[in-house]
Amino acid sequence: MSGGSSPIDARVLDRLAAVIRSRQGADPASSYTAKLLARGRPKIAQKLGEEAVETVIEALRDDPEKIASESADLLYHLLVLWADAGVSPQAVWAVLEAREGTSGIAEKAARPTE
Repeated sequence: MSGGSSPIDARVLDRLAAVIRSRQGADPASSYTAKLLARGRPKIAQKLGEEAVETVIEALRDDPEKIASESADLLYHLLVLWADAGVSPQAVWAVLEAREGTSGIAEKAARPTE
């Protein structure tokens, strides 16, 4: 599945996030990312939701290649949302790292109630 001789890893998300950030304020006619960012957070959130649903549908169809493709679309739109909201991938990675080794049940129990 790798596109070259070097292994593919999660750093591709950091590189994609940098490209997305570089499109902020760009001419919407110049790229899909710039157009999506120009349309604002409601449209970005809508697209993210659509991609989440499409990922779930492919998961239920049990087609690994389509799950991977839809997951890539989902991650892309999530990164666009983060860029629009001013959330860096590193902030999310820090939260994940802080939770590493903690059971999901314990982590949820430690959250403040609303």
